[in-house]
Amino acid sequence: MAAVAVAGRPSDAAVAPIMPRIVFTPTGRTADVEAGVSVLDAARRLGVDLDSVCGGRGICGRCQVSPSDGSFAKWAITSRPSALTVVGDTELSYKGRRPLDANRRLGCAAHIVDDVVIDVPADSQVHRQVVRKSVNLDDVIVDPLVSLLYLEVPASILGDACSVVESLSDALASSHGRTVSSIAFRLLPHVHRALAAEGGAVTVAVEDGEIVAIWPGYVDVAVGIAVDIGSTTIAGHLCDLATGEVLASAGRMNPQIRFGEDLMSRVSYVMMNPGGERELTAAVRGALDELASELLAAAGIDRDFVADVVVVGNPIMHHIVLGIDPTPLGMAPFTLATSDAVHCRASDLGLDLPNASVYVGPCIAGHVGADTTAAMLAEGPHRSVDWQLLVDVGTNAEIVLGNRDRQYAASSPTGPAFEGAQISCGQRATAGAIERVRIDRDTLEPRIKVIGCELWSDEAGFAEATADLDISGVCGSGIIEVIGEMYLSGVLVADGTIDGSLVKRTPRLVADGRTFSYVLYERNEIRLSITQNDVRAIQLAKAALRAGIDLLLEHAGVAEVGDVRLAGAFGAHIDPLYALVLGLVPDCPLPGVRAVGNAAGAGAVRALLSRHLRQEMEAAARKVTKIETATEPRFQELFVAAMAIPHATAPTPHLAAVTTLPERAQVANSAGRGSRRRRSQSTEEDVR
Repeated sequence: MAAVAVAGRPSDAAVAPIMPRIVFTPTGRTADVEAGVSVLDAARRLGVDLDSVCGGRGICGRCQVSPSDGSFAKWAITSRPSALTVVGDTELSYKGRRPLDANRRLGCAAHIVDDVVIDVPADSQVHRQVVRKSVNLDDVIVDPLVSLLYLEVPASILGDACSVVESLSDALASSHGRTVSSIAFRLLPHVHRALAAEGGAVTVAVEDGEIVAIWPGYVDVAVGIAVDIGSTTIAGHLCDLATGEVLASAGRMNPQIRFGEDLMSRVSYVMMNPGGERELTAAVRGALDELASELLAAAGIDRDFVADVVVVGNPIMHHIVLGIDPTPLGMAPFTLATSDAVHCRASDLGLDLPNASVYVGPCIAGHVGADTTAAMLAEGPHRSVDWQLLVDVGTNAEIVLGNRDRQYAASSPTGPAFEGAQISCGQRATAGAIERVRIDRDTLEPRIKVIGCELWSDEAGFAEATADLDISGVCGSGIIEVIGEMYLSGVLVADGTIDGSLVKRTPRLVADGRTFSYVLYERNEIRLSITQNDVRAIQLAKAALRAGIDLLLEHAGVAEVGDVRLAGAFGAHIDPLYALVLGLVPDCPLPGVRAVGNAAGAGAVRALLSRHLRQEMEAAARKVTKIETATEPRFQELFVAAMAIPHATAPTPHLAAVTTLPERAQVANSAGRGSRRRRSQSTEEDVR
């Protein structure tokens, strides 16, 4: 067919073939084309984003367009229904997965005969924006690495010198204008059988100029899996690579927990047990394969249709899943085997996904991994005009402080206290776990909410509603709230001591050796108490986190941040108010602190759906300045100051504006028999 003419009308005196003008919306691209050209061909010539898998055979239904009817002064044309050829057999017999509405046409079957304005709906665009989601995918434009293309390859005849691979390459060039340079070696034993099964009709998956999968006949399903491997949990999302839709989400405990609760204990296991790294690798790879099975079963999709997998995780998880010895990350100088993104086949990691490639995201440094770069991709500190503080709260907290000019990152060894470990009544966030706490300021009586029940404990029906729940512990968010409430109600003083002098006011305070405990919940034989050791464990964890944050603020020369984002499975459930009360994060306006959920998982999904965002993540990782807390002389000083609640020296005017803070008090001894110094909040602020 003739090439697209330069936009613009020939003069009346010019002798030329009939050249109708076509305008594509919403892009506004326009040109004069030869009459008889299909809408799909015109779109391809103009570079209009119009999808097609079947190569214009009227099978896939992805090239649906909506012709407009009316006069358009902007382009000085009138578009009428007669501007396209009448509906023919191809459209009448179309039975694809996407219904063809009465006001739509198939771009491959509708040919242009007169001036026309054609709207390309969002669901017909290759690089469409994601709308349906179970993770935050705002502004993601689908642009996956893998694309499906349907081919009808002519049968070979005696005397042809053309190989099957050459025939596939020629068909791709003629039907789709795509050039491929190779075919995956593992496919060579199957190409003859695939072509013979449907008389030469096949669907191929193409990735970076290589055929990476082949199926007999027409296939319209290609999915990908995005996985965030955390030290405690593994979360995965199954996505349609054509639409960006999240088809299924699932999570499971990381089976490596049996080798140690925290990362360093797992590294120690490897150091002390020859072959331990292979055990850890086998455990996490097995969990990944089981997770893939669960996701695919939920969506009713076969393993053969998984084309791409993106994996992110902290550096130790990154090394273990790749089969790399993690012990160098357990000792100074914490050197990564590689910080670059890793590309391999799913089979290289022992995953039963025969057509899938795997992309393992880039790390920043020895203790700041691909989960952090994925979280950056999701939340965008490197895109922000103002300073943003991104904190992934977990057994090892990763911290990023940045704007579009500079980014800094650090990690702090908070340990598992925030997730319930090392707490006398701590437990995982399961049904029956206490997740919300409030303490009356006058009576010091608590009320609670538990996972699995919407009622507070002081509401009618709570006992009946929780009769079948095993209320046997407090999960991470509940621990944060009960410590915060103990401070706000005066049970806990700023240095973290439980105030034993209040024992006469409430039976909730009980002697516990030389210290005191606060009884949070009692029913039948169950008594859940917050001990002095529990408070100290939380203080140590939060001080490590806060010191890391303060260190980054000092390096950046930033006094205050108004955009604080709490990420991670645990961070997603922290009430921002209590994050400020405990001093987990620096004082700032309360609306500026928000939980963003599993940002690493959301970033992994973004990298799965978009090659552009994958490149952005790699570029962002290279720009970050890593601050090593272990070698910073100021870290210990900042840590000591952060032990106090909210903080020993940092002012808290924003927090004081939204809640009544207790007077500063100091307990002279653990039994509470000494004198107590008090001063008003205003006096405290003046002293600061």
